Amino acid sequence: MTTTARGPRATLRDHHWIDERSRALHARVADKLRERPGLLVVAGENLDRWETLRGPDPAFDEWRSLLRETPLSALLRLLTEESENADRLRQSSPFAGILTVEERTAVLDHYETL
Repeated sequence: MTTTARGPRATLRDHHWIDERSRALHARVADKLRERPGLLVVAGENLDRWETLRGPDPAFDEWRSLLRETPLSALLRLLTEESENADRLRQSSPFAGILTVEERTAVLDHYETL
């Protein structure tokens, strides 16, 4: 599904806008994980699959470590944190598949209006 950018920022898809949209997507992921922590297994499965397909990657190792060693409450804060480190981590997020197509599309459509 392709959406045409409509909002006043339609031609300004800078890093700030991209990071803001990613933070919003991850806020939805955090909400779901708060309700269903068992969904964290999806992130681990994604990392395993990606490593099999692409080979080792330091980002995969960093996420595995975070998933294994970080308390859920801290991990959820990290997903929505406004910092360079959190922005960097979200760029290699293993949380694909946590949101439904409808949940993801709702966030993306909202950002197309900004």
